[in-house]
Amino acid sequence: MKFFKYLTLLFVSATVLTSCSKDEDDIANPKPSTGGEMSLELEIKDFVWEGMNEIYLYKSDIPELRDSFDDDQNSYFDYLNQFESPEDLFYDGLVANQDRFSFIVDDYVELENNFAGISKTTGMNFRLSYEPNSSSELFGFVRYVSPNTPAKDAGITRGTLFSSINGEQLTLSNYQNLLNAETYVLGLAKLEGDNIIDTGETVEVSKIEYTSNPVFIAKTIETNGIKVGYLMYNSYTADFDDELNAAFADFKAANISELVLDLRYNGGGSVESSVDLASMITGQFEGEVFAQQQWNQKYQNYFLNNNPDRLYDYFNTEIRTGEKINSLNLTKVYIIGTGSTASASELTINGLRPYIDVVHVGTNTVGKFQASVTLYDSPNFGKDNANPDHKYAIQPLVYKSENANGVSDFVDGLTPDIVVQESIRNYGVLGDPNEKLLAAALADINGNRRAIQFEGPYLKEVTESGADQLDYQRMYIDDVPQLKRNDQ
Repeated sequence: MKFFKYLTLLFVSATVLTSCSKDEDDIANPKPSTGGEMSLELEIKDFVWEGMNEIYLYKSDIPELRDSFDDDQNSYFDYLNQFESPEDLFYDGLVANQDRFSFIVDDYVELENNFAGISKTTGMNFRLSYEPNSSSELFGFVRYVSPNTPAKDAGITRGTLFSSINGEQLTLSNYQNLLNAETYVLGLAKLEGDNIIDTGETVEVSKIEYTSNPVFIAKTIETNGIKVGYLMYNSYTADFDDELNAAFADFKAANISELVLDLRYNGGGSVESSVDLASMITGQFEGEVFAQQQWNQKYQNYFLNNNPDRLYDYFNTEIRTGEKINSLNLTKVYIIGTGSTASASELTINGLRPYIDVVHVGTNTVGKFQASVTLYDSPNFGKDNANPDHKYAIQPLVYKSENANGVSDFVDGLTPDIVVQESIRNYGVLGDPNEKLLAAALADINGNRRAIQFEGPYLKEVTESGADQLDYQRMYIDDVPQLKRNDQ
C-alpha cells in the first residue's frame, strides 16, 4: 500500500509548504496482483483514489473511500480497473451525489493558468438563452467586453445579441462545438417585441490568450452630496490582489461614505482574496472570525486537537504580498449579486453579514459554500516532486464554509434584499448611475427604496461564457495542509 495509508497528520502551515522525507520503499509504486510494473493509467487512478481518500469533504458518503478499502490489493486494483479512465473513476466512482463542483484535469498547467486569470477568449462575456417560444434554438447576449480584445476591436458591446455562428443557428445541440472554434463569425440579432430577429449583420472574432484584470470598473459617484464608491469585481484572482487594494486606496482618498460592490458576474476564486476584500471594506474587525471551516472527520478532528486556529479565516490587515490593506471601516455595504454570483463572492456576502449591514441587490446567487484545493500526484499532494510522467490533478471539495454565526448550506443561493433583474430590453451601461441594478442601490442610499418592475422578456437561460473554464464557480485555497509521516 502507498505511504498515505500510514500518515499521521502534522500540520505545519496553511501557506508554507515543507517537503516530506521518504525512503525509496515508501515512494515505490504498489503493484497489481498480476505482478510487474503498474501501468501509467492505473498509477493515475491510484493517485486519484489516494487523494480523495485523504482529504475529500464527502469521503464518508462514498463506501469505496473508506480507509480499509485498499487493504486487499487484489480487490482494490480490480475496482480501479472497472473504470475506463481516471475521469470515469473520479466522476462515476468517487464523487458524492451532492457535489456539483469537484473536478479532475489531465493538464494542471491549464488549471494554474486559469487560476491566474489567463485563458483563451474573444473578450466577450455572454449568456446563452432559449429564444422565446423555442425549445431548441438559442441566442446569446453580451454582458460585457474586456479591453484590448478581438471582441472590443470588432465593436461588440454590452447588449449585443447574436443568434448564429458561421451561418448556423445556435441550438442546444450545436452551441458547444460552434463556440469552441478559435475563430468564428457571429450573426447579429435584435429584439423586436419578445422575438429575436436576425439583422443580417456579421462580426468575425478570434480567441487570444488573455490575462483578465478582475478589477473591471472602479469609480466614485456623487449622488445628492453623497460620495459612493462603485467597484465591479469579476473574479477573486490572487495575482490581482494589489490592483484590488489600489482601488480601495483610491476610494479612501476620495473619502467615500458608501460602497457598491458589483459581483453580478463574479463566479469566485481565492478564499484569501475574499477575506482580504472583506477586510478592505471594513478594517475595524481585525482578528475577528470571518469564516469557519468544516473538513472531513479526520482533518476536522486533527485540527480541533492540534491546531484549532486552522479552522478559522480571520479579518486581517495585509494582502498576501505583505502590503498593508487599505480599509474603509464601513458599517454598511451594497453588494450586487445574481445567478452568476458564486463561491468566494458568496463567502464575502455571508462572511460580512454578522458584522455590518449587507444590502444584497439583484437576484438569488448560485449557492456554493464549499472550498477546494489542487492535489498533484506527489508524496504530499503538492506540486513539488509531482509525478513527471503525467499532468493529471484533481480539485476536490475539502471543506464547507460557515460565517461567524454558523450560517452555511444555502443550496438555493443567498436571497436579495432588493430584488432587481437584468433585462436585455434595457441593459444599460455598467457603472452608469442609471443602470438598473446600480440605480436600485443608489436609490436606497438616497432613502428611496422602491420595487423595480422587470421589463422582460422572461428568458430560460442555458449557460454562460466561462462555464467551460476550469475555474468556473470555484472557491479554492492555495495549499494542501502539510502532512508529515509519524516516525516516532
